[in-house]
Amino acid sequence: MEKISIVGVDLAKNIFQVHGATADGRPVFSKKVRRSKLLSLLAGIPTCTVAMEACASSHHWGREIGKLGHTVKMIPPIYVKPYVKRQKNDANDAEAIAEAASRPTMRFVTVKSAEKQASGMALRTRDLLVRQKTQTINALRGHLAEYGLVAPSGTVHLNRLQAAISDPETELPAAVIDHAQLLLDHIAMLACKIGKLGAELRAGARQDPAAKRLMTIPGIGPITAMALTALSPDPSTFRKGRDFAAWTGLTPKQFSSGGKERIGRTSKMGQRDLRRLLIIGAASVVRWAIRRGADQGGWLGQMLARKPRMLVTVALANKMARTAWALMTKNENYRNPALA
Repeated sequence: MEKISIVGVDLAKNIFQVHGATADGRPVFSKKVRRSKLLSLLAGIPTCTVAMEACASSHHWGREIGKLGHTVKMIPPIYVKPYVKRQKNDANDAEAIAEAASRPTMRFVTVKSAEKQASGMALRTRDLLVRQKTQTINALRGHLAEYGLVAPSGTVHLNRLQAAISDPETELPAAVIDHAQLLLDHIAMLACKIGKLGAELRAGARQDPAAKRLMTIPGIGPITAMALTALSPDPSTFRKGRDFAAWTGLTPKQFSSGGKERIGRTSKMGQRDLRRLLIIGAASVVRWAIRRGADQGGWLGQMLARKPRMLVTVALANKMARTAWALMTKNENYRNPALA
């Protein structure tokens, strides 16, 4: 058998496709492997590069394959697609993964540790519960609006609906009162769980040195700080803060051609939850600056004087992302430019 330089693995639930190739790209083997046989197959191959798409379960397999001595490279699926030849099937996908990983300019995803994935799971679980709480509140408001009980959006106005269904003189049917109370109890249960997860994340942020440094940036609290440390890749993989901001999707798309620069809306690439948290934090800073008055000589004051509020919010989120990358890279605390 010729010397295998790179192995492409198309991950799946039970049946994986494995493609081996030499250093110059010539195929050596292509076979289907069951989930239980994958590690034994790779253990019998001399140490080489094993590539796979950064998808579900990829970090687990990256850790396990790395223990065998292989060099693991994970590629974003969007970068693999151009290398798929004609029809899409498992064999062509595995070959495309091996081909893409051999490119010198390819970008790779760092394999996460189990502890870092656990932090990310806590954040995503909290986000799921928040969405479920919002859905339940909207369902309750929609149902009661059919009976003339209208309340503004937001958790703070639930007391108005609670008082309406608890009124002994209400004309609501008994079934409506029972179902509305069921939804209110579910909202209270979700709020309790969200509070516990938030306390857990805040406690973790106080113990994590990187998160404590990130919280010195205006607009970044414990939840966003933990999200930056858990969901973002190793800061050393980016050459500069602008690359990190582009990864979060806070930079505009380019449609430039013929020497003419055409800039569109934000790309919205990268980690969606991280981008959303940065924008929420930037919105709080902008709202505080408008309410208390921003320094007209500073960057934020000048931007608010001549740009729309939402545009300034996204621009500030971009700036916060670049600042966060600098603090994570240099292990320093935030220094206010105005004070400096």
